[in-house]
Amino acid sequence: MAVPFRRTSKTRKRMRRTHYKISANNVVTCPECNKAIRPHRVCPYCGSYKGKTVVEVKDKDSE
Repeated sequence: MAVPFRRTSKTRKRMRRTHYKISANNVVTCPECNKAIRPHRVCPYCGSYKGKTVVEVKDKDSE
């Protein structure tokens, strides 16, 4: 099994790891209720997708 001849320096290791970062999720506004949601998903607030109601959403107050 191959073994590295020299140790990887801290600088070289850190330069390689600069691309390992987390990015924020994309957010769009729902055309029905104008709340921020993730794209290509049913709105959890009003239950609509592409302008059509596809899911009945229960009110939080009635439970």
